[in-house]
Amino acid sequence: MIKHPSQRVAVLIDTQNLYYSARNLYNKKVNFKSILEDAVAGRQLTRAIAYVVKTKTGEERPFFDALEKVGIETKEKELQIFFGGATKADWDVGLAIDAIVLGEKVDSIVIVSGDGDFIPLVQYLRFSKGVHVEIMAFKETTSTKLLEVIDDYIDLSANKEKYLMQLSKETAPIKIERHERQHKQINKARKGRPRMTLSSIK
Repeated sequence: MIKHPSQRVAVLIDTQNLYYSARNLYNKKVNFKSILEDAVAGRQLTRAIAYVVKTKTGEERPFFDALEKVGIETKEKELQIFFGGATKADWDVGLAIDAIVLGEKVDSIVIVSGDGDFIPLVQYLRFSKGVHVEIMAFKETTSTKLLEVIDDYIDLSANKEKYLMQLSKETAPIKIERHERQHKQINKARKGRPRMTLSSIK
């Protein structure tokens, strides 16, 4: 795919997907600065948004601040815990809505996620809006069907030295375990929700 300096680009980051892919595959954290630089690729950046989940303790605030320092704005959603232990913290619809709105203003959209749930969104953006759609994700957690419908793909696993960093020593195992339990609960809750369709996007 040819990337011209005059092209307007938006970068939308599925933070949970990226964080847990790096953590589970390589026991490392993501270098969001390098990802943003390669996503933009010398073009005109319109918006860079990371979709994040916050807890009541606020312990993730330094991470959010670090994202903003490298030029990535954050959209925050609080982790909801319902009676009986069920949780909800799903940004798929929010990311899709932003992509559709931004699709009216940009030439390319980079979705930093390998989640196959975004296939209908990608198809809508490409065929209804004429927007180039690019994906950045770790190959091991990228839907093969998603790769069939996009314009360009950057495999983060192919350059781990650039896109990954060592976990900080101050990252306590208790915190990691707690977030992993929450993530498993989120995935369990997501399995029961209706899948995104083109009709739902329209």
